[in-house]
Amino acid sequence: MKKLTLALSLTALCVPAAHALELNQDLSLDMTITALSDYRPRGISYTQNDPALQFDAMLSSKSTGLYLGVWTSTVDYGYGSKVRNEIDYYAGWYVPLGEKLAMDLGYVKYTYPRGSGDNSSEIYAMLSAYGFTLAGQYSDDVPALGSKHSYLYSWLGYKTQLPYDVLLSTRYGQVDYKDPWLVGSSGKSREAYREWEAKVSKEMLRLTWSLAYADTDISRRECMNLNGFDDVCSATAVVGVSKSF
Repeated sequence: MKKLTLALSLTALCVPAAHALELNQDLSLDMTITALSDYRPRGISYTQNDPALQFDAMLSSKSTGLYLGVWTSTVDYGYGSKVRNEIDYYAGWYVPLGEKLAMDLGYVKYTYPRGSGDNSSEIYAMLSAYGFTLAGQYSDDVPALGSKHSYLYSWLGYKTQLPYDVLLSTRYGQVDYKDPWLVGSSGKSREAYREWEAKVSKEMLRLTWSLAYADTDISRRECMNLNGFDDVCSATAVVGVSKSF
């Protein structure tokens, strides 16, 4: 069993902050605290199907489009792992290309206090247009995969406003390990799996409430061989509430 720790999905970074603290005419600070019934980056639970508490702080420049930030979440990998937090540091460049077109390029460093052997890094590129986002996130720095292996997460997302100020967000992605890490009950292996999510959210009482459906095409045996548990890759509903400052 290998725990492959590349987590933060970055789906929010290509959208300018809606609730930002203006530090001056150019710089703004956006902070968000979130509580979730499960932390499922890329379709797999990183909390053993239990709740998670997350915090994000991002400093951005209006004039240059540059931004940097830190994001953290509680995690639970089971099997006596002492790792209880994921802390990610990121920096990027957001470039508006038109009224409804933008590009986002950046870098993420994933760190795990009390489990530094899982630390890794990733670069990403995203293109958003008319509510759609096409993205690729690449790493050749994942300890669990070994020094000579790479990893690619590619996904297509779409966001649209529904009646009653409800936001619909969808995502369909593929995680490609480049090597046959997924092994089924028959012994047959494959390199990649697919994951998808549909989420509705609405702001009420100065909080943002969300309900998501997440799933993968990973079988229970593949999940067991990959993560050591057979119930962290299957379909689930995730309830969340967040507050931005």
